[in-house]
Amino acid sequence: MAGPGPGSGLRIDWAARVEGGRVAIEVPQRAVLSRPLSVPLIATVVGALPLAVAAQPGPGLRDTTFWLQLVVACYAGVRLCAMVLSGRRRLVQGAFWLFGYLAMGIAPLAQSVLGRDPTPVLGPREDTQLATALVLCGMVAFDLGALLARQRPPGRERRRPATVHRGRLAFLVVFAYAASGLLIVQLGGPAVFFSSRQEISASLAEATGGAGGAGAEGGGEAGSALLRGFGTVPAMLALLFLTRWLVTSRAARRRPAVLLPWAGLLVVNAIVNNPISNPRYWFLTVLFALLFTVFPRSSVMYRAALALGLTVALLVFPFTDRFRYDEEGRRPLETDSVLEPLVVKDYDQLNMFANTITFAGDGHGHSYGEQSAGAALFFVPRGVWGDKPEDTGFLVGGWMGTDSANLSSPLWAELWLDFGPLGMTLIFAGIGYLAARTDRRYVRRTLDDPSPGNVLAVVVPVLAGYSFILLRGSLLQASGRIGIAVLCLALVTTFRHHPRAELR
Repeated sequence: MAGPGPGSGLRIDWAARVEGGRVAIEVPQRAVLSRPLSVPLIATVVGALPLAVAAQPGPGLRDTTFWLQLVVACYAGVRLCAMVLSGRRRLVQGAFWLFGYLAMGIAPLAQSVLGRDPTPVLGPREDTQLATALVLCGMVAFDLGALLARQRPPGRERRRPATVHRGRLAFLVVFAYAASGLLIVQLGGPAVFFSSRQEISASLAEATGGAGGAGAEGGGEAGSALLRGFGTVPAMLALLFLTRWLVTSRAARRRPAVLLPWAGLLVVNAIVNNPISNPRYWFLTVLFALLFTVFPRSSVMYRAALALGLTVALLVFPFTDRFRYDEEGRRPLETDSVLEPLVVKDYDQLNMFANTITFAGDGHGHSYGEQSAGAALFFVPRGVWGDKPEDTGFLVGGWMGTDSANLSSPLWAELWLDFGPLGMTLIFAGIGYLAARTDRRYVRRTLDDPSPGNVLAVVVPVLAGYSFILLRGSLLQASGRIGIAVLCLALVTTFRHHPRAELR
């Protein structure tokens, strides 16, 4: 079939196929705004911003590490532009390249120019050079894995796709209210959630420490993580599933039994998942997931989210650190340079990777999967597993001589410490392959299956948002909420056909 004739000045390539007696129109997923946006976007992200950062005056060395960091920033910038301009919504890959461009490219470049490190780097400059080269290797491997996934033709669904069971979703909603309510009561009411993260941490320690009594210090930290995890994750997932139901079902929007719990969950999430009392990366996960649940098929919204994410991370993200402390502990961010927001502790990922390399070279060596096993088996108590590995960021931080529990351990450092450079590269290739396959399946399922109970339409946005936490690290800190989310998803998901239990 043909589109408008050549004299119309408009060319539309489309095809039609017959499905169940209906003609389904297929329009290639070409980015409508790609041409007018491509030149200024690429010029800014790949050229202007890295070169402007590199040209800033500063006492930093213009050595091999500096030039490697410039290459990393430009390479990640090219791939980020490809994600933004693509007609296909590559949520997981887009999140990877957004993080890579900012945290592993532009920020380390700015730190190198100014000669300032947000976290002390104890080893020689060569360790930072090696860390930068390994970051580039991981990015290239991720790209190759995604390319391999693209060459594989999409497979046919051999079994019924995962759907939401209505009765189990009702149970999740009730459980979310109960768990979040318990968290709010234990911490002393909603007001504490709008004070600071420091106040929240103190309230959590008091709530869990009091329950365990003396000697519960080791279990107090785990108790705090469980209380906060169950108080935030089920509420977020229940809100997302109900939002998906309302967005895709006109009948649901006329049912008070759906609207009222949804409205209540909006209020609950505004309390327990607000950006004041939560880590910024977690709030970013909630916001990212909610955005793509409300707009599941909008390529324009996808591009806008990546572009705005870049802007917010550069201009807003560092200043939100004020919410971490109470009024007495807050300190203004003094800016002597336009690069100042990029040398704060939020962007210490490359520094910590370099410290991890120095830590291994100082006699500790590689852990050969031990750190990853500790993250995967996070739920095993230390009383049962006496030699359970510590959090990687905390482990390296202890070797550095700091007791800070807020040190990052980027995925590059985690994989390198466990499996060496070759293992790290191969795993990044596998991650790229799985990310590309997930993105492809997400696009296919959201286009071909607009049903309210489409589980993948909620899971992939959550995974894309949470990937910022996984990439920043450490894995052990990120594992708790993943485990709770998996339990919630297992509760509501079914692969069987239940006409009375389907969302309509």
